[in-house]
Amino acid sequence: MLIAANKAISIDYTLTNDAGEVIDSSAGGAPLVYLHGAGNIIGGLEKALLGKQVGDELDVSVEPEDAYGEYSAELVATLSRSMFEGVDELEVGMQFHASGPDGGMQIVTIRELEGEDVIVDGNHPLAGQRLNFKVKVISIRDASEEEVAHGHIHGEGGHHH
Repeated sequence: MLIAANKAISIDYTLTNDAGEVIDSSAGGAPLVYLHGAGNIIGGLEKALLGKQVGDELDVSVEPEDAYGEYSAELVATLSRSMFEGVDELEVGMQFHASGPDGGMQIVTIRELEGEDVIVDGNHPLAGQRLNFKVKVISIRDASEEEVAHGHIHGEGGHHH
């Protein structure tokens, strides 16, 4: 069976940046399980896995435009501490839901604290970076009708309702 849309895929992976630092890995844990074709993983990796089979191993470099996008300075803003009412202590690295420029919700991360100013960044932490994956295909199966309808895999390694 080959990887294609609406297949439940299980992979072992290690993600590194261009400096070779490990950003994320399934090593020592359960494989990543996802629904192929549903946008559950970044586009560049999903494209590279299309047509692969169980046992295939590959090294994939994904450019920012096929991962988390280019870094955008427009998504960095300076806010007043008063906008964080109810939060006793702000710290660099804290994340909050905020209204994005398009009116939708986005996650922002506190990048700096300067007196009453809070500098937040709405970019994904991996925006603007080339991502390097070492991947092994562990299993492939047909997704259930319910999984396809929900857009994700259920059960072990997947989503639990």
